[in-house]
Amino acid sequence: MKHHCIDLKKTGQFSNFFLDYLDGKVELRPFYNHAPKIESFHNAIKEKRYPEAHRQVLVESLQSQYADISLFEEEKDQIQKLVFSNTFTVTTGHQLNLYTGPLYFIYKIVSTIRLAEELKKAYPDYDFVPVYWMATEDHDFDEINYFKLDGKKYQWQSDQTGAVGNFELDKSFREFEKTIPFAAEVFKEAYRKAKTLKDAVLNYVHELFGKKGLLVVDAQVPALKGLFRQVMYEDVFSHAPHKEVVLKTESLESLGYSGQIFPREINFFYMDQGIRERIEQQGDEYLVLNTDLRFSKSELENLIEAHPERFSPNVVLRPLYQETILPNLAYLGGPAEVVYWLQLKGVFDHFSVHFPVLLPRNFALILEPLIIQKMEQLGWSEKDLFQDFDTWKREFVASEASVDFELEEEKERLSDVFDKKGKEAEKLEKSLGESFEAAKVRALKILDQMGKKIRKAEERRLEVQIKRAEAIFDYIQPGGSPQERVVNVMQFLLADPEFIEKLYSVFDPLDFCMNVIEA
Repeated sequence: MKHHCIDLKKTGQFSNFFLDYLDGKVELRPFYNHAPKIESFHNAIKEKRYPEAHRQVLVESLQSQYADISLFEEEKDQIQKLVFSNTFTVTTGHQLNLYTGPLYFIYKIVSTIRLAEELKKAYPDYDFVPVYWMATEDHDFDEINYFKLDGKKYQWQSDQTGAVGNFELDKSFREFEKTIPFAAEVFKEAYRKAKTLKDAVLNYVHELFGKKGLLVVDAQVPALKGLFRQVMYEDVFSHAPHKEVVLKTESLESLGYSGQIFPREINFFYMDQGIRERIEQQGDEYLVLNTDLRFSKSELENLIEAHPERFSPNVVLRPLYQETILPNLAYLGGPAEVVYWLQLKGVFDHFSVHFPVLLPRNFALILEPLIIQKMEQLGWSEKDLFQDFDTWKREFVASEASVDFELEEEKERLSDVFDKKGKEAEKLEKSLGESFEAAKVRALKILDQMGKKIRKAEERRLEVQIKRAEAIFDYIQPGGSPQERVVNVMQFLLADPEFIEKLYSVFDPLDFCMNVIEA
Protein backbone atom coordinates (compact mmCIF):
# COMPACT_ATOMS: atom_id res chain seq x y z
CA MET A 1 0.00 0.00 0.00
CA LYS A 2 1.32 3.44 -0.94
CA HIS A 3 0.75 5.94 1.80
CA HIS A 4 1.59 9.46 2.89
CA CYS A 5 1.78 10.84 6.43
CA ILE A 6 0.03 14.16 6.99
CA ASP A 7 0.67 16.22 10.13
CA LEU A 8 -2.38 15.87 12.39
CA LYS A 9 -2.44 19.63 12.96
CA LYS A 10 -2.95 20.21 9.25
CA THR A 11 -6.02 18.01 8.98
CA GLY A 12 -8.28 20.24 11.07
CA GLN A 13 -9.86 17.15 12.65
CA PHE A 14 -8.40 17.24 16.16
CA SER A 15 -8.94 19.34 19.26
CA ASN A 16 -6.23 21.56 20.72
CA PHE A 17 -6.55 19.54 23.95
CA PHE A 18 -5.52 16.35 22.15
CA LEU A 19 -2.76 18.01 20.11
CA ASP A 20 -1.35 19.72 23.21
CA TYR A 21 -1.11 16.34 24.94
CA LEU A 22 0.81 14.85 22.00
CA ASP A 23 3.10 17.88 21.97
CA GLY A 24 3.89 17.35 25.66
CA LYS A 25 2.60 20.76 26.73
CA VAL A 26 4.04 21.46 30.18
CA GLU A 27 0.69 22.41 31.73
CA LEU A 28 -0.73 18.93 31.04
CA ARG A 29 2.11 16.90 32.54
CA PRO A 30 0.54 16.63 36.03
CA PHE A 31 -2.35 14.72 34.45
CA TYR A 32 -0.41 11.64 33.31
CA ASN A 33 2.65 9.61 34.27
CA HIS A 34 4.39 8.80 30.99
CA ALA A 35 4.80 10.65 27.69
CA PRO A 36 3.54 8.81 24.57
CA LYS A 37 7.00 7.55 23.55
CA ILE A 38 8.65 4.14 23.28
CA GLU A 39 11.21 5.23 25.89
CA SER A 40 8.45 5.72 28.46
CA PHE A 41 7.86 2.01 28.70
CA HIS A 42 11.13 1.49 30.54
CA ASN A 43 9.69 3.20 33.62
CA ALA A 44 6.18 1.92 32.99
CA ILE A 45 7.45 -1.66 33.22
CA LYS A 46 9.32 -0.92 36.44
CA GLU A 47 6.35 0.81 38.05
CA LYS A 48 3.62 -1.68 37.16
CA ARG A 49 2.53 -3.67 40.19
CA TYR A 50 0.29 -6.58 39.28
CA PRO A 51 -0.45 -9.26 41.90
CA GLU A 52 0.23 -12.87 40.96
CA ALA A 53 -3.21 -13.78 42.25
CA HIS A 54 -4.73 -11.46 39.67
CA ARG A 55 -2.78 -13.22 36.91
CA GLN A 56 -4.30 -16.53 37.87
CA VAL A 57 -7.82 -15.11 37.85
CA LEU A 58 -7.21 -13.45 34.49
CA VAL A 59 -5.80 -16.59 32.87
CA GLU A 60 -8.63 -18.76 34.16
CA SER A 61 -11.20 -16.23 32.94
CA LEU A 62 -9.65 -16.17 29.47
CA GLN A 63 -9.54 -19.95 29.30
CA SER A 64 -13.21 -20.09 30.20
CA GLN A 65 -14.09 -17.37 27.71
CA TYR A 66 -12.34 -19.18 24.85
CA ALA A 67 -13.57 -22.65 25.87
CA ASP A 68 -15.87 -23.04 22.86
CA ILE A 69 -13.43 -21.61 20.31
CA SER A 70 -10.76 -23.52 18.43
CA LEU A 71 -7.80 -21.35 19.31
CA PHE A 72 -4.91 -20.52 17.05
CA GLU A 73 -1.52 -21.48 18.45
CA GLU A 74 -0.67 -17.80 18.78
CA GLU A 75 -3.63 -17.27 21.11
CA LYS A 76 -2.76 -20.30 23.22
CA ASP A 77 0.80 -19.03 23.58
CA GLN A 78 -0.38 -15.60 24.66
CA ILE A 79 -2.67 -16.96 27.36
CA GLN A 80 0.14 -19.11 28.66
CA LYS A 81 2.55 -16.16 28.71
CA LEU A 82 0.17 -14.21 30.95
CA VAL A 83 1.01 -16.61 33.77
CA PHE A 84 4.49 -15.11 33.98
CA SER A 85 5.46 -11.86 35.67
CA ASN A 86 7.48 -10.60 32.69
CA THR A 87 4.36 -10.46 30.50
CA PHE A 88 2.33 -7.30 30.13
CA THR A 89 -0.63 -6.23 28.06
CA VAL A 90 -1.33 -3.24 25.81
CA THR A 91 -5.01 -2.58 25.35
CA THR A 92 -7.64 -0.93 23.25
CA GLY A 93 -11.38 -1.05 23.80
CA HIS A 94 -14.51 -0.48 21.81
CA GLN A 95 -18.24 -1.01 21.70
CA LEU A 96 -19.81 -4.07 20.07
CA ASN A 97 -20.75 -2.39 16.82
CA LEU A 98 -22.43 -4.61 14.26
CA TYR A 99 -19.98 -6.05 11.74
CA THR A 100 -17.23 -3.92 13.38
CA GLY A 101 -19.06 -0.64 12.75
CA PRO A 102 -16.79 2.18 11.47
CA LEU A 103 -13.27 1.66 10.17
CA TYR A 104 -11.54 2.98 13.25
CA PHE A 105 -12.51 -0.19 15.14
CA ILE A 106 -10.09 -2.02 12.85
CA TYR A 107 -7.50 0.74 13.16
CA LYS A 108 -7.58 0.53 16.96
CA ILE A 109 -6.82 -3.16 16.99
CA VAL A 110 -4.15 -3.08 14.28
CA SER A 111 -2.45 -0.20 16.14
CA THR A 112 -2.48 -2.20 19.38
CA ILE A 113 -1.01 -5.29 17.74
CA ARG A 114 1.68 -3.18 16.13
CA LEU A 115 2.53 -1.57 19.49
CA ALA A 116 3.03 -4.99 21.07
CA GLU A 117 5.39 -5.88 18.22
CA GLU A 118 7.40 -2.67 18.60
CA LEU A 119 7.66 -3.10 22.37
CA LYS A 120 9.01 -6.61 21.96
CA LYS A 121 11.76 -5.24 19.72
CA ALA A 122 12.62 -2.47 22.18
CA TYR A 123 12.34 -4.61 25.35
CA PRO A 124 13.15 -8.21 24.31
CA ASP A 125 13.31 -9.51 27.90
CA TYR A 126 9.56 -9.00 28.25
CA ASP A 127 6.46 -10.19 26.44
CA PHE A 128 3.61 -7.92 25.39
CA VAL A 129 0.12 -9.19 24.66
CA PRO A 130 -2.26 -7.02 22.63
CA VAL A 131 -5.77 -6.96 24.09
CA TYR A 132 -9.15 -5.90 22.77
CA TRP A 133 -11.47 -5.00 25.65
CA MET A 134 -15.05 -5.77 24.63
CA ALA A 135 -17.52 -3.24 25.99
CA THR A 136 -20.02 -6.00 26.69
CA GLU A 137 -21.65 -4.10 29.57
CA ASP A 138 -22.52 -1.00 27.59
CA HIS A 139 -26.28 -0.51 27.31
CA ASP A 140 -26.59 2.14 24.59
CA PHE A 141 -27.96 -0.11 21.87
CA ASP A 142 -28.76 2.78 19.50
CA GLU A 143 -25.05 3.59 19.25
CA ILE A 144 -24.03 0.13 18.05
CA ASN A 145 -27.01 -1.43 16.23
CA TYR A 146 -25.99 -0.41 12.69
CA PHE A 147 -23.20 -0.02 10.19
CA LYS A 148 -22.88 2.07 7.03
CA LEU A 149 -21.69 0.83 3.66
CA ASP A 150 -21.70 2.65 0.32
CA GLY A 151 -23.84 5.40 1.80
CA LYS A 152 -26.54 3.05 3.11
CA LYS A 153 -27.36 2.38 6.76
CA TYR A 154 -28.03 -1.23 7.80
CA GLN A 155 -29.75 -1.37 11.19
CA TRP A 156 -30.99 -4.06 13.57
CA GLN A 157 -34.13 -3.19 15.53
CA SER A 158 -34.60 -4.97 18.86
CA ASP A 159 -36.65 -4.40 21.99
CA GLN A 160 -34.11 -6.17 24.23
CA THR A 161 -32.71 -4.16 27.14
CA GLY A 162 -29.73 -4.24 29.47
CA ALA A 163 -26.09 -4.89 28.60
CA VAL A 164 -25.79 -5.18 24.82
CA GLY A 165 -23.24 -7.98 25.03
CA ASN A 166 -25.99 -10.22 26.39
CA PHE A 167 -28.45 -9.42 23.58
CA GLU A 168 -29.60 -12.65 21.96
CA LEU A 169 -29.29 -13.02 18.21
CA ASP A 170 -32.99 -13.80 18.01
CA LYS A 171 -35.51 -13.89 15.18
CA SER A 172 -35.27 -10.11 14.72
CA PHE A 173 -31.52 -10.39 14.15
CA ARG A 174 -31.89 -13.31 11.76
CA GLU A 175 -34.33 -11.22 9.73
CA PHE A 176 -31.85 -8.35 9.76
CA GLU A 177 -29.13 -10.71 8.50
CA LYS A 178 -31.15 -11.36 5.36
CA THR A 179 -30.77 -7.71 4.37
CA ILE A 180 -26.97 -8.07 4.06
CA PRO A 181 -26.35 -11.18 1.91
CA PHE A 182 -23.16 -9.52 0.66
CA ALA A 183 -21.45 -9.67 4.10
CA ALA A 184 -17.92 -11.06 4.17
CA GLU A 185 -17.81 -14.74 5.06
CA VAL A 186 -15.91 -14.11 8.29
CA PHE A 187 -18.89 -12.14 9.59
CA LYS A 188 -21.54 -14.52 8.30
CA GLU A 189 -19.84 -17.40 10.10
CA ALA A 190 -19.27 -15.41 13.30
CA TYR A 191 -22.92 -14.43 13.66
CA ARG A 192 -24.24 -17.80 12.47
CA LYS A 193 -22.45 -19.66 15.28
CA ALA A 194 -23.24 -17.11 18.00
CA LYS A 195 -26.13 -16.99 20.47
CA THR A 196 -25.38 -13.49 21.78
CA LEU A 197 -23.90 -10.30 20.40
CA LYS A 198 -20.71 -10.65 22.46
CA ASP A 199 -20.24 -14.21 21.20
CA ALA A 200 -20.40 -12.96 17.63
CA VAL A 201 -17.87 -10.19 18.22
CA LEU A 202 -15.52 -12.60 19.97
CA ASN A 203 -15.86 -14.95 16.99
CA TYR A 204 -14.98 -12.45 14.29
CA VAL A 205 -12.23 -10.68 16.25
CA HIS A 206 -10.70 -14.11 16.90
CA GLU A 207 -10.82 -14.95 13.18
CA LEU A 208 -9.52 -11.58 12.01
CA PHE A 209 -6.78 -11.05 14.59
CA GLY A 210 -6.17 -14.27 16.55
CA LYS A 211 -3.18 -15.28 14.45
CA LYS A 212 -1.55 -11.96 15.36
CA GLY A 213 -1.74 -12.92 19.04
CA LEU A 214 -4.60 -10.60 19.98
CA LEU A 215 -6.66 -11.66 22.99
CA VAL A 216 -10.21 -10.52 23.64
CA VAL A 217 -11.24 -9.70 27.20
CA ASP A 218 -14.85 -9.80 28.33
CA ALA A 219 -14.65 -8.41 31.86
CA GLN A 220 -18.26 -9.25 32.66
CA VAL A 221 -17.02 -12.09 34.87
CA PRO A 222 -17.72 -12.57 38.61
CA ALA A 223 -14.13 -13.52 39.42
CA LEU A 224 -12.73 -10.41 37.70
CA LYS A 225 -15.37 -8.16 39.23
CA GLY A 226 -14.37 -9.54 42.61
CA LEU A 227 -10.94 -7.91 42.18
CA PHE A 228 -12.73 -4.55 42.04
CA ARG A 229 -14.77 -4.77 45.25
CA GLN A 230 -12.76 -2.15 47.13
CA VAL A 231 -13.50 0.44 44.47
CA MET A 232 -17.18 -0.50 44.54
CA TYR A 233 -17.35 0.12 48.28
CA GLU A 234 -15.55 3.46 48.13
CA ASP A 235 -17.46 4.74 45.13
CA VAL A 236 -20.92 3.77 46.35
CA PHE A 237 -20.51 4.71 50.01
CA SER A 238 -17.88 7.48 50.22
CA HIS A 239 -17.90 8.79 46.62
CA ALA A 240 -14.09 9.07 46.49
CA PRO A 241 -13.81 8.78 42.67
CA HIS A 242 -16.31 11.61 42.19
CA LYS A 243 -14.24 13.92 44.36
CA GLU A 244 -10.98 13.06 42.58
CA VAL A 245 -12.38 13.50 39.06
CA VAL A 246 -14.00 16.81 39.97
CA LEU A 247 -10.65 18.11 41.26
CA LYS A 248 -8.76 17.09 38.13
CA THR A 249 -11.49 18.42 35.86
CA GLU A 250 -11.46 21.78 37.63
CA SER A 251 -7.67 21.90 37.25
CA LEU A 252 -7.95 21.21 33.52
CA GLU A 253 -10.68 23.78 33.08
CA SER A 254 -8.53 26.37 34.84
CA LEU A 255 -6.02 25.79 32.02
CA GLY A 256 -8.69 26.40 29.39
CA TYR A 257 -9.52 22.77 28.56
CA SER A 258 -13.05 21.36 28.59
CA GLY A 259 -13.82 18.13 30.43
CA GLN A 260 -14.86 15.19 28.29
CA ILE A 261 -16.65 13.16 30.97
CA PHE A 262 -18.71 14.11 33.98
CA PRO A 263 -18.60 12.00 37.16
CA ARG A 264 -21.56 11.20 39.36
CA GLU A 265 -21.46 10.61 43.09
CA ILE A 266 -22.05 6.91 42.32
CA ASN A 267 -20.35 5.69 39.17
CA PHE A 268 -21.73 2.17 39.02
CA PHE A 269 -24.76 0.76 37.29
CA TYR A 270 -26.75 -2.11 38.72
CA MET A 271 -26.68 -4.88 36.14
CA ASP A 272 -28.75 -8.02 35.92
CA GLN A 273 -30.67 -9.85 33.23
CA GLY A 274 -32.20 -7.15 31.01
CA ILE A 275 -31.14 -4.35 33.39
CA ARG A 276 -28.28 -1.86 33.44
CA GLU A 277 -29.48 1.17 35.36
CA ARG A 278 -27.83 3.81 37.52
CA ILE A 279 -27.59 3.42 41.29
CA GLU A 280 -28.55 6.57 43.16
CA GLN A 281 -28.59 7.34 46.88
CA GLN A 282 -31.72 8.88 48.31
CA GLY A 283 -31.50 9.42 52.04
CA ASP A 284 -30.54 6.14 53.69
CA GLU A 285 -31.59 4.06 50.71
CA TYR A 286 -29.97 3.16 47.41
CA LEU A 287 -32.28 3.05 44.41
CA VAL A 288 -31.82 1.45 41.01
CA LEU A 289 -33.36 3.98 38.65
CA ASN A 290 -36.24 2.93 36.39
CA THR A 291 -36.85 -0.17 38.52
CA ASP A 292 -38.53 -0.99 41.83
CA LEU A 293 -35.20 -2.10 43.31
CA ARG A 294 -34.01 -0.35 46.48
CA PHE A 295 -31.47 -1.38 49.08
CA SER A 296 -30.30 -0.37 52.52
CA LYS A 297 -26.58 0.25 52.99
CA SER A 298 -26.05 -3.16 54.61
CA GLU A 299 -28.02 -4.91 51.85
CA LEU A 300 -25.91 -3.23 49.20
CA GLU A 301 -22.69 -4.12 51.04
CA ASN A 302 -23.80 -7.75 51.14
CA LEU A 303 -24.66 -7.63 47.44
CA ILE A 304 -21.21 -6.30 46.56
CA GLU A 305 -19.67 -9.14 48.53
CA ALA A 306 -21.90 -11.88 47.11
CA HIS A 307 -22.50 -10.64 43.55
CA PRO A 308 -19.86 -8.12 42.40
CA GLU A 309 -20.77 -8.98 38.79
CA ARG A 310 -23.98 -7.00 39.26
CA PHE A 311 -22.01 -3.76 39.57
CA SER A 312 -21.01 -2.28 36.23
CA PRO A 313 -18.59 0.70 36.11
CA ASN A 314 -19.47 3.72 34.02
CA VAL A 315 -17.03 5.65 31.82
CA VAL A 316 -15.35 7.17 34.91
CA LEU A 317 -14.39 3.83 36.46
CA ARG A 318 -14.12 1.49 33.48
CA PRO A 319 -10.48 2.55 32.85
CA LEU A 320 -9.61 1.88 36.50
CA TYR A 321 -11.30 -1.54 36.30
CA GLN A 322 -9.27 -2.35 33.19
CA GLU A 323 -6.00 -1.40 34.85
CA THR A 324 -6.91 -3.35 37.99
CA ILE A 325 -7.54 -6.67 36.28
CA LEU A 326 -4.87 -6.50 33.55
CA PRO A 327 -1.05 -6.32 33.73
CA ASN A 328 -1.46 -3.35 31.41
CA LEU A 329 1.11 -0.79 30.28
CA ALA A 330 -0.66 1.22 27.60
CA TYR A 331 -4.08 2.19 26.38
CA LEU A 332 -4.68 3.13 22.74
CA GLY A 333 -7.79 5.11 21.89
CA GLY A 334 -9.29 7.86 19.83
CA PRO A 335 -8.69 11.57 20.54
CA ALA A 336 -11.65 11.95 22.92
CA GLU A 337 -10.69 8.78 24.80
CA VAL A 338 -7.09 9.83 25.27
CA VAL A 339 -7.99 13.21 26.73
CA TYR A 340 -10.74 11.99 29.06
CA TRP A 341 -8.23 9.68 30.71
CA LEU A 342 -6.39 12.83 31.82
CA GLN A 343 -9.37 13.62 34.06
CA LEU A 344 -8.87 10.28 35.84
CA LYS A 345 -5.30 10.59 37.10
CA GLY A 346 -6.47 11.47 40.63
CA VAL A 347 -8.69 8.38 40.80
CA PHE A 348 -5.75 6.15 39.87
CA ASP A 349 -3.54 7.81 42.46
CA HIS A 350 -6.23 7.45 45.14
CA PHE A 351 -6.43 3.69 44.62
CA SER A 352 -2.67 3.29 44.00
CA VAL A 353 -3.25 1.84 40.54
CA HIS A 354 -0.63 2.35 37.82
CA PHE A 355 -1.65 4.95 35.23
CA PRO A 356 -0.84 3.58 31.75
CA VAL A 357 0.93 5.18 28.82
CA LEU A 358 -1.79 6.86 26.75
CA LEU A 359 -1.37 6.57 22.99
CA PRO A 360 -3.62 7.57 20.12
CA ARG A 361 -4.61 4.81 17.74
CA ASN A 362 -3.46 5.22 14.16
CA PHE A 363 -5.54 7.44 11.88
CA ALA A 364 -6.12 6.73 8.20
CA LEU A 365 -7.90 7.84 5.07
CA ILE A 366 -8.27 5.22 2.33
CA LEU A 367 -8.30 6.42 -1.27
CA GLU A 368 -9.82 4.24 -3.99
CA PRO A 369 -8.53 4.47 -7.61
CA LEU A 370 -11.45 6.61 -8.84
CA ILE A 371 -10.79 9.22 -6.16
CA ILE A 372 -7.07 9.24 -6.94
CA GLN A 373 -7.97 9.83 -10.60
CA LYS A 374 -10.18 12.79 -9.68
CA MET A 375 -7.36 14.22 -7.54
CA GLU A 376 -4.95 13.96 -10.46
CA GLN A 377 -7.43 15.71 -12.75
CA LEU A 378 -7.63 18.58 -10.27
CA GLY A 379 -3.89 18.62 -9.63
CA TRP A 380 -4.41 17.88 -5.94
CA SER A 381 -1.88 16.43 -3.53
CA GLU A 382 -2.81 14.50 -0.39
CA LYS A 383 -2.57 17.70 1.68
CA ASP A 384 -5.33 19.28 -0.40
CA LEU A 385 -7.79 16.68 0.92
CA PHE A 386 -7.93 18.45 4.27
CA GLN A 387 -8.86 21.92 3.08
CA ASP A 388 -12.31 23.43 3.52
CA PHE A 389 -14.47 22.80 0.46
CA ASP A 390 -16.15 26.22 0.43
CA THR A 391 -12.80 27.95 0.77
CA TRP A 392 -11.33 25.84 -2.05
CA LYS A 393 -14.32 26.51 -4.29
CA ARG A 394 -14.16 30.27 -3.74
CA GLU A 395 -10.43 30.42 -4.43
CA PHE A 396 -10.60 28.01 -7.38
CA VAL A 397 -13.36 29.92 -9.16
CA ALA A 398 -11.53 33.21 -8.56
CA SER A 399 -8.27 31.84 -9.98
CA GLU A 400 -9.89 30.21 -13.04
CA ALA A 401 -12.41 32.95 -13.87
CA SER A 402 -12.38 34.37 -17.40
CA VAL A 403 -14.10 37.55 -16.16
CA ASP A 404 -13.24 39.48 -13.02
CA PHE A 405 -16.43 39.04 -10.99
CA GLU A 406 -15.09 40.89 -7.96
CA LEU A 407 -15.27 44.13 -10.00
CA GLU A 408 -12.95 45.86 -7.54
CA GLU A 409 -11.51 48.30 -10.07
CA GLU A 410 -14.96 49.18 -11.36
CA LYS A 411 -16.26 49.73 -7.82
CA GLU A 412 -13.31 51.98 -7.03
CA ARG A 413 -13.79 54.08 -10.19
CA LEU A 414 -17.52 54.30 -9.59
CA SER A 415 -16.99 55.42 -6.00
CA ASP A 416 -14.52 58.05 -7.15
CA VAL A 417 -17.05 59.44 -9.66
CA PHE A 418 -19.85 59.67 -7.09
CA ASP A 419 -17.53 61.10 -4.42
CA LYS A 420 -16.09 63.74 -6.78
CA LYS A 421 -19.40 64.84 -8.25
CA GLY A 422 -21.09 64.66 -4.87
CA LYS A 423 -18.63 67.15 -3.41
CA GLU A 424 -19.10 69.46 -6.39
CA ALA A 425 -22.89 69.25 -6.12
CA GLU A 426 -22.80 69.76 -2.37
CA LYS A 427 -21.40 73.26 -2.93
CA LEU A 428 -24.59 74.13 -4.75
CA GLU A 429 -26.91 72.48 -2.25
CA LYS A 430 -26.00 70.38 0.82
CA SER A 431 -28.73 67.75 0.24
CA LEU A 432 -27.25 66.92 -3.18
CA GLY A 433 -24.17 65.50 -1.48
CA GLU A 434 -26.34 63.16 0.51
CA SER A 435 -28.21 62.16 -2.66
CA PHE A 436 -24.97 61.32 -4.44
CA GLU A 437 -23.85 59.21 -1.43
CA ALA A 438 -27.13 57.28 -1.44
CA ALA A 439 -26.87 56.79 -5.18
CA LYS A 440 -23.31 55.48 -4.77
CA VAL A 441 -24.53 52.84 -2.28
CA ARG A 442 -27.28 51.74 -4.70
CA ALA A 443 -24.86 51.60 -7.60
CA LEU A 444 -22.31 49.54 -5.67
CA LYS A 445 -25.05 47.10 -4.67
CA ILE A 446 -25.98 46.72 -8.32
CA LEU A 447 -22.34 45.94 -9.14
CA ASP A 448 -22.27 43.38 -6.30
CA GLN A 449 -25.36 41.73 -7.72
CA MET A 450 -23.86 41.64 -11.19
CA GLY A 451 -20.62 40.24 -9.77
CA LYS A 452 -22.56 37.42 -8.12
CA LYS A 453 -24.29 36.64 -11.40
CA ILE A 454 -20.93 36.53 -13.18
CA ARG A 455 -19.57 34.27 -10.41
CA LYS A 456 -22.51 31.89 -10.81
CA ALA A 457 -21.88 31.80 -14.55
CA GLU A 458 -18.20 31.01 -13.92
CA GLU A 459 -19.21 28.22 -11.54
CA ARG A 460 -21.45 26.75 -14.26
CA ARG A 461 -18.53 26.94 -16.70
CA LEU A 462 -16.29 25.17 -14.17
CA GLU A 463 -18.98 22.69 -13.13
CA VAL A 464 -16.99 19.58 -14.11
CA GLN A 465 -14.06 20.46 -11.85
CA ILE A 466 -16.32 21.53 -8.99
CA LYS A 467 -18.30 18.29 -9.22
CA ARG A 468 -15.05 16.34 -9.07
CA ALA A 469 -14.07 18.17 -5.90
CA GLU A 470 -17.52 17.60 -4.38
CA ALA A 471 -17.22 13.87 -5.11
CA ILE A 472 -13.83 13.77 -3.39
CA PHE A 473 -15.08 15.58 -0.30
CA ASP A 474 -18.23 13.44 -0.11
CA TYR A 475 -15.99 10.37 -0.25
CA ILE A 476 -13.45 11.40 2.38
CA GLN A 477 -16.01 13.03 4.69
CA PRO A 478 -19.33 11.24 4.18
CA GLY A 479 -22.07 13.23 5.86
CA GLY A 480 -19.45 15.71 7.05
CA SER A 481 -17.59 13.21 9.28
CA PRO A 482 -14.15 11.68 8.64
CA GLN A 483 -14.26 8.47 6.59
CA GLU A 484 -12.82 6.35 9.40
CA ARG A 485 -15.73 7.30 11.68
CA VAL A 486 -18.44 6.34 9.18
CA VAL A 487 -17.45 3.75 6.60
CA ASN A 488 -17.44 0.01 7.36
CA VAL A 489 -14.37 -2.11 6.65
CA MET A 490 -16.30 -4.23 4.14
CA GLN A 491 -16.12 -1.34 1.64
CA PHE A 492 -12.48 -2.33 1.18
CA LEU A 493 -12.33 -5.88 2.54
CA LEU A 494 -14.81 -7.27 -0.01
CA ALA A 495 -12.68 -5.92 -2.86
CA ASP A 496 -9.37 -6.88 -1.25
CA PRO A 497 -9.37 -9.75 1.31
CA GLU A 498 -5.82 -8.70 2.27
CA PHE A 499 -6.87 -5.17 3.18
CA ILE A 500 -6.44 -5.56 6.96
CA GLU A 501 -3.17 -7.44 6.57
CA LYS A 502 -1.77 -4.59 4.48
CA LEU A 503 -2.48 -2.08 7.25
CA TYR A 504 0.22 -3.68 9.42
CA SER A 505 2.93 -2.51 7.01
CA VAL A 506 1.58 1.05 7.08
CA PHE A 507 0.68 1.70 10.72
CA ASP A 508 3.33 2.83 13.16
CA PRO A 509 1.74 3.18 16.61
CA LEU A 510 4.34 5.73 17.68
CA ASP A 511 4.17 7.95 14.61
CA PHE A 512 1.27 10.31 15.13
CA CYS A 513 0.05 11.33 11.70
CA MET A 514 -2.85 10.88 9.32
CA ASN A 515 -2.03 8.01 6.99
CA VAL A 516 -3.43 8.70 3.53
CA ILE A 517 -3.44 5.28 1.90
CA GLU A 518 -3.94 4.33 -1.74
CA ALA A 519 -6.05 1.16 -1.74
